[in-house]
Amino acid sequence: MLLAIDAGNTNIVFAVVDGDTIRAQWRISTRDNRTADEYAVWLNELLRLEKLSFGDVDGAIIACVVPAALFDLRGLCRRYMQCEPLVVGDPNLDLGLSIHIVRPEAVGADRLVNAVSAHARYSGALIVIDFGTATTFDIVSGKGDYEGGVIAPGANLSAEALHQAAAMLPRVAIHRTQNVIGKDTVPAMQSGLYWGYVGLIEGLVARIKAEFGEPMTVIATGGLASLFHRQVTIIEHVDPDLTIRGLALIHARNPQQQKPASA
Repeated sequence: MLLAIDAGNTNIVFAVVDGDTIRAQWRISTRDNRTADEYAVWLNELLRLEKLSFGDVDGAIIACVVPAALFDLRGLCRRYMQCEPLVVGDPNLDLGLSIHIVRPEAVGADRLVNAVSAHARYSGALIVIDFGTATTFDIVSGKGDYEGGVIAPGANLSAEALHQAAAMLPRVAIHRTQNVIGKDTVPAMQSGLYWGYVGLIEGLVARIKAEFGEPMTVIATGGLASLFHRQVTIIEHVDPDLTIRGLALIHARNPQQQKPASA
C-alpha cells in the first residue's frame, strides 16, 4: 500500500492508497516544528483504527509546499515505513507533463499534482480550482501540459485578514447568505466573503476561457469547493480526492525511483 502525503499551508493530509482505492485518509494541522516521531504516534493510532499498520505500507510520496515540514515527513517514511519517499519537485521525478511557465521550479507541488490527476480523469483543456489557503486556478491543456494559473487569497484567509485589520469586525465563518444586502455586521461580512468569492470565481473563469481561446472543463477541489459549487454553475465537477489520486498516479509512474530507506 502507498502512503500519500499532501502537505499544505493549513493542513497535511495523509492517505493510504491500495491500488485504485483510497482506504483511509486523515488530516492534521500544519506545524513546521512537528517531529517525525510526533507524526508517527498520531498516525499509528489512526492506522490501527482501520486495522492497518506501518508494515502494510511499502511506498510513500510527498507533495509539500511547506519546506520546513519536509525534513520530518521524509523522516517519518524512512524510520517507520522503511521506505524512501518520492517527493514532488525532485528533479528526477517524472510527472508526465510539461510545464510552460517562466520558472517551472516555482510552481507549488500540489498544483502540479492536481494537473496530473485532472488530465487523467477529465478530457480536453481544464481549469482546476483548488480552494485551499490560497484559491488557485490552474490551466491544463488538452495534451495534459501545465500552462500557468492564477493565485488569489483563500476565502478563510480573507475572512481572517478582515477581522485582524478592522478593530470593529468580528471573526466570521464563510457562509452562504440568502440576501446580498446585509442588515447587520456579521451577515454583511458573510455576504461580502461568499458572494465576493462567487464573483471572483465566475469572473476569473470567464477571463481565463476567453484568453485561452478554447472550451474548458472546470474542476474544483479543496475544503470549500462543495460550498461554492452550489452557487457557481460554471464548476462542472467537484473532486475532493484529486490531489491524493494524483500522487498515486505519479508514484505508479516512477517505479525506478522507489527503493527502501537507507540503513
